[in-house]
Amino acid sequence: MAISVRMDPLLEKELELAAQRQGMTKSQFVINAVERALGRRNPYELMLALKAEEPRTGYGAKSIEQPYDSVKSKAAVRAKLKAKHGAGGAR
Repeated sequence: MAISVRMDPLLEKELELAAQRQGMTKSQFVINAVERALGRRNPYELMLALKAEEPRTGYGAKSIEQPYDSVKSKAAVRAKLKAKHGAGGAR
């Protein structure tokens, strides 16, 4: 079903830019906004539904089971940089 909407030119330009940033048409952007406004498309609920369907093995399973170890990661990055660029300079 086609629908026409009158809007301020500045609002239309903002709509156009937002749609381009998200890689979709203005029509699809408006449809998504109306669906969210009507409660038919809540991004948070969609994410929860996807996570519930996602198997616990494979991609992302490691990050769920083990917390991120920033100390270990920093040490690994420093070791790689030291190996590539030498002992490094002063701080």
